[in-house]
Amino acid sequence: MAAPFEPLFLDAGPGRAGQRFAVHHRPQGGTLRALVVYVHPFAEEMNKSRRMAALASRALAAQGCAVLQIDLLGCGDSSGDFADASWAEWQADVLLAVQWLRAQHGGDTPLWLWGHRAGALLASAAAARLGETAHLLLWQPPAQGATVLQQFLRLKAAADLAGGGKGVVEGLKQALAAGQTVPVAGYDLAPALALPLGQATLAAPAAASRVVWLETSTRPEPALLPASRSLVDRWLAAGTDVRAQAVPGPAFWQTTEIEDAPALVAATAAAVLDEALA
Repeated sequence: MAAPFEPLFLDAGPGRAGQRFAVHHRPQGGTLRALVVYVHPFAEEMNKSRRMAALASRALAAQGCAVLQIDLLGCGDSSGDFADASWAEWQADVLLAVQWLRAQHGGDTPLWLWGHRAGALLASAAAARLGETAHLLLWQPPAQGATVLQQFLRLKAAADLAGGGKGVVEGLKQALAAGQTVPVAGYDLAPALALPLGQATLAAPAAASRVVWLETSTRPEPALLPASRSLVDRWLAAGTDVRAQAVPGPAFWQTTEIEDAPALVAATAAAVLDEALA
């Protein structure tokens, strides 16, 4: 019997750098119900989220989904340094993962791009380039990449407070706009990644696609963030097939210790499989 999951390296392809590390979770139970490509969050949030991504991947695979987790260029065990990463290369990595997963399993099985945080923005952008229908599974998606970039740059400001952190973020933005790579929290951030990220907007998919939007909440009665609720309502009004839900759980992508959100894993599997059967 084949292993339920397997680590592997994908060749990036002609004109692109090196290889991309990935983990393939094979569908269990004999019936392939969906293909799912996981697009991880930005910088240290990726490392904080690895356990939750693995738990959800295994839950999806146990119910018949083929899942591929890929480390983007310059991240994790893939080729390159973070300074080599660009928004265009990361989109190409998502397309590479889809191509590989489709080649392994073929057919007309429903395809899902599963993006977490900044990965949701990247999944949204990549979906528009696929040439086939892709549903979106979004974990804690930001509406704008500018929010993600601002939060990341503030890490540098926080670290520099002892020496006078005022104006640090603005200085970093000016350096990036001038074509300079800047160091932030142990990562060298290049303009080719930062500038497009700062301009990225979460876009509703094509009319034939579906969206599952999931957030964690520590409130006694979990609810979507106000900005999320506003965007979801606009998508619904425009006719987008979107199902949004908040579930109990911590912001595990930014907690000091590695934490789990079991309700998010359960909601993920239930939503994707329900839509896959629709």
